[in-house]
Amino acid sequence: MEQGSEENMESSWTLLSWLASGVLVFGGAVPYIPQYQEIQRTNNAEGFSTRVCLVLLIANILRIFFWIGKQFELPLLLQSVVMILTMMVMLHLCCSIQSSNRVSTKQHHISDLDLRYFWSWSSFEDYLVFCFAFMMVCAFITFLFLDWVLFVETLGSLAVMFEAMLGLPQLLQNYNNRSTRGMSIKMVLLWTAGDIFKTTYFVINESPTQFLVCGAVQILIDIAILLQVGFYGQDTRIKLG
Repeated sequence: MEQGSEENMESSWTLLSWLASGVLVFGGAVPYIPQYQEIQRTNNAEGFSTRVCLVLLIANILRIFFWIGKQFELPLLLQSVVMILTMMVMLHLCCSIQSSNRVSTKQHHISDLDLRYFWSWSSFEDYLVFCFAFMMVCAFITFLFLDWVLFVETLGSLAVMFEAMLGLPQLLQNYNNRSTRGMSIKMVLLWTAGDIFKTTYFVINESPTQFLVCGAVQILIDIAILLQVGFYGQDTRIKLG
């Protein structure tokens, strides 16, 4: 009888573990659904900082190469793949909206090599080129120094450092605009819930220290953005979109 009870508990724990892993893999993409809908609804992408996409793309590409040097939980690797695809979808939408709203005929491309317009290119293909080039550089350097433990650890630290800065571009854009208009508050609330869940997952699974630090910093930035919503909401009509 006791053996059957133990088997049931073990089965339940396994199911919960799989469920938590599934939430971790796909949960990071969920906050961008309301932001995607908000941009489509308003036909305006100015309230969303595309540099959030830049930060997440760099962080998750670096994390994938970190996994090559130091294998960690598979769900975290799969999460990186999902997040890269999600950021590509967001960038494609923003580029389409900006293209349809563009008044000036002058365009900017990555081939111009003009740093003033870095990550403000006119075509989605420019962002694809950047990501491909960044991946090739990372692949070359990683395989060159793969056996050097210090390099692998540094790679992991860089990955989580960039991920920890996820909300910073949005925080700065809100500050510069003195408004959170066009930013989905649901997205930030889901960021916060997801970061709390993710950090708890890291603690339970004894993930590398870099991941724990990343989660804590992300939660603090999420809270700062939510405080901006309250502060700028005094002067700006904000929609819960």
